[in-house]
Amino acid sequence: METLITYSNRKISQLRHSFERYLMEDIDWEQRLIVLLGHRGSGKTTLMLQRMKQSQQKAIYLTLDHLYFESNRLITTIESLYDQGYRHFYVDEVHKYLHWSIDLKNAYDAFNDVQIVATGSSILEISKGKADLSRRSVVYHLYGLSFREFLNLTLSKNFPPIELPQLINEHSEIAEELIIQVNLKADFNSYLKSGYYPFFNDGSKSYSQKLMEVSNLIIEVDIMAYEDINHSTVRNLKKLLFLISQSVPYKPNVSKLAEALHVSRNTILKMLDILHRAQVLHLLKTDAHGNSFLQKPEKVYLQNTNLSYLFTDKPNAGNIRETFFLNQVSVKHEVLSSRYADFLVNNKHTFEVGGPNKNAAQISGVGEAYLAVDGIEIGQSNKIPLWMFGFLY
Repeated sequence: METLITYSNRKISQLRHSFERYLMEDIDWEQRLIVLLGHRGSGKTTLMLQRMKQSQQKAIYLTLDHLYFESNRLITTIESLYDQGYRHFYVDEVHKYLHWSIDLKNAYDAFNDVQIVATGSSILEISKGKADLSRRSVVYHLYGLSFREFLNLTLSKNFPPIELPQLINEHSEIAEELIIQVNLKADFNSYLKSGYYPFFNDGSKSYSQKLMEVSNLIIEVDIMAYEDINHSTVRNLKKLLFLISQSVPYKPNVSKLAEALHVSRNTILKMLDILHRAQVLHLLKTDAHGNSFLQKPEKVYLQNTNLSYLFTDKPNAGNIRETFFLNQVSVKHEVLSSRYADFLVNNKHTFEVGGPNKNAAQISGVGEAYLAVDGIEIGQSNKIPLWMFGFLY
């Protein structure tokens, strides 16, 4: 037990980051059981440790990949620490521990004055275990860095997020204030290529390798464990991901994909759905309520632009623009396929995404319609610079 306390104290003493992720302000920290989900390297552990340090309560950090939990149950550990006066437990990497969901449930039920904050990198595995925690936990997803966060981290700035209505109505004035503080073209290009995960700060040379490791772990470990699939299916998932990456945004021809991978149509649809729920792909649909994996998506995107550069040296410019818009806007807003343009946001705002020469002909006569335009610093009227959508979270 003393080993765990010493380890926790050391983790807090080694915390050096002052930069805070967007989710720090969004979480209701009064809840008794909070679950944070996100890819490896997205900053969950740092966020949790920052909160632990700020709260100044008697708290302990427990990582469930510690050797201690090879032979000790989490619930009995919490019981022992409770007797020592601990009431706040920050539990990391829960997906690496077999009994995580039932132990968290039992701790929640046994102690009504205990708060638990838990993180997991295997989004699929955590989703499977949430049944034990229904009506008890509040779940938050920590996505990769927004363009705004990337600028704050690299330039030591404190740009605040912009609400969508404010962005639509005041984008020209906001852009004028922002562009004098950044090297917009260079910073935006850096973000698109290698700025989505905080580990870009460890050095650009290793970024692609780390991003590939994250992607492989999701497919080879997380998905394989969740679906109990064999190595042949894992290879097919990788082949499918590669085929899609060469032409995203991809309007899927499910029959051709099935033929190329020698599997059934339903298998392709299920594979797409798994990669979407694992947040490797983003399936754009026309109906927010169509949750069945048998519903073919309108378009298929990679989850973020960095993945585009991982799979090809020169990704299509249109692909990068649309992927960026969808990735940034969908964190806090519902984004669907539009009948008239590229995207429908919150079932209200229509957006067409394009380059600097894009005109409004396609959205002429459509109410609440806007252009999200790449290659410009300041917009006017319904023509909004694409980069500004990176300030929504």
